[in-house]
Parts: sequence; C-alpha cells; structure tokens
Amino acid sequence: MPSFLLRRVLLAIPTLVGVLVVVFLLLYVAPGDPVQEMVGERADAETIARLRRELRLDDPVPVQFAHYAGGVLSGDLGTSYITGRPILRDIAERFPKTLLLAATAMVLAALLGISIGVVTARWPGGVLDRVTLGAAYLGISFPVYWVGLLLILLFAVTLRWLPPSGYGRAQYLVLPALALGSRSIAFLARVTRSSMLEVLGSDFVRTARAKGLVERTVIVRHALRNALIPVITVLGLDFGYYLTGSILTETIFSWPGLGRYVVNAISRRDLPAIQGSVLFLSVVFVAVNLLTDLAYAKADPRISYE
Repeated sequence: MPSFLLRRVLLAIPTLVGVLVVVFLLLYVAPGDPVQEMVGERADAETIARLRRELRLDDPVPVQFAHYAGGVLSGDLGTSYITGRPILRDIAERFPKTLLLAATAMVLAALLGISIGVVTARWPGGVLDRVTLGAAYLGISFPVYWVGLLLILLFAVTLRWLPPSGYGRAQYLVLPALALGSRSIAFLARVTRSSMLEVLGSDFVRTARAKGLVERTVIVRHALRNALIPVITVLGLDFGYYLTGSILTETIFSWPGLGRYVVNAISRRDLPAIQGSVLFLSVVFVAVNLLTDLAYAKADPRISYE
C-alpha cells in the first residue's frame, strides 16, 4: 500500500505542473486587458502603465511564470483585482460551503442510487425494475440546471415546502443537493444493478445461500461488498465533479460557494481569482481521485497494490 500511494503521488505531479502552466496561460488566452478592466474606461495612460508595472505584467513571460509559480509553491495564489483580498482567503471562506453541498449531494446519491440498484437487482425483470431503469435513463439525460429549475418550481413555488435559494438553515441545502446529485442517483442505480446481477450469479453467493444464511446477509455482506468496485469508481469521480463542477448549481440556488465565486470572477474578468480557483480545484480533483484508488483496497482485499 505505501508503494502504491507513492506511485500515485508521483504520477500526479506532472498533472499538477501541466495545470499550473495552463492556468498561468489564462492571462494571455483571455481576451481584453485585465488592467483596463480594473481601472475602467476613463483611466489615463499613466495610471494604466503604473498598474502594469506593479502587477509585473511588463516583465518577460518566463519571469512572470517564475514569479507566479514561486508564489503558488509558497502558498500565495495572488490577490484579487476586484476586491484586493488574498485569493487563498476567499477560497478558504467559500470552499467549506461547496464541500458541504458536495458531501450532502454525495450522501443522497449513494443512499438512493445504491439502494435502488440493489432492490432492482434482487428482482430483475419486474415492473419495479423496468420503471426504475426508465427513470434512470431520464435522470442521466436531464441537465443539472434544468433539474434545479424544476425542483424550485415544484417545491418552492408550487408547494412552498422549501426556500428557492439562499444559504442558512438545513432546508436551504435540500434542493441544491438533490439537483446536484440527481444524475449520480440515476447512474449509481444502473451501475449497482449491473454489478449486483453479475455477483449474484457467482459461486460464492450460491454457496452462502446453500449454508442457510439469511438472504439479507447474503445480499449485504457477500454480494454488495464484492459489487462495490465500480460503484466506488463512480462515487469518487462524481464527488470530484461535485467539488469542482458545481458552478451551475451554486448559481441557480445562490449558494455562496467556490463555484459561484468563479462565476463572479469570470463575469468581472478577475483573472488572478480565476487562476487561483482553477488551480485549487485541480489539486482537489487529483486528491479525490487518489483517495478513490485507495478505497479499492478497503472494498476488496483481493486487490493488491504491491
């Protein structure tokens, strides 16, 4: 296990270096002049030239990259052009809210998706199985923003059970978490059903039943445990997506997380904020993938990383 972990960390380093280079190049790929965006259209040429010197935008590109990379390695992601605050402080304030939303969505998706998959695999071909598979196909096809708008229309506008948007008590978390996890619920149900059907036909399951074990024990302790490998893959990838791709959900529900922060930075051309957020989210995604790989050994001891 330690050697596997070390290999995975070493493989992640080139990925993070590539992300660092791409994030730095955003300054040159994005149209327009960030300094002009900061000072407005009425600023004089002297003010613009002074700001460009202060921001090191007049330095050669290799020098700018060395300065930026050195700041990143020392924990400095820069300062926002718009707010004047350190970007790392903005991320520290907003990422816990995104993490709360992603974790809640993941718990809902895991509980509902895996449960539906196990039940339909237990009685395949029945009415419940066909209805659930049809609903799963629809759930995968619906975009998140459309599901979010439907949830607002139904539960906030029509039934008035939940608030349509905002941040605060637990009821504000229900609709965005359900919208964010809707596709995972459908996909997990399909993946769990397919994996369970394969495992339920195995010899060790028939042996467990022949020993007279209770069916619930056979399903949960024997079949489900061995069917979890593809399920863990989906959970890990989706959780990484929740942390890094919840922009639409946070925007629709006015959730003050990191995704909404990125949207605001893009709309105001705050390039250091965009760069810092993208780099931070890339590191988070790589870390989640690493944790997903490590979870395989816990779910299936037959897998060896030596």
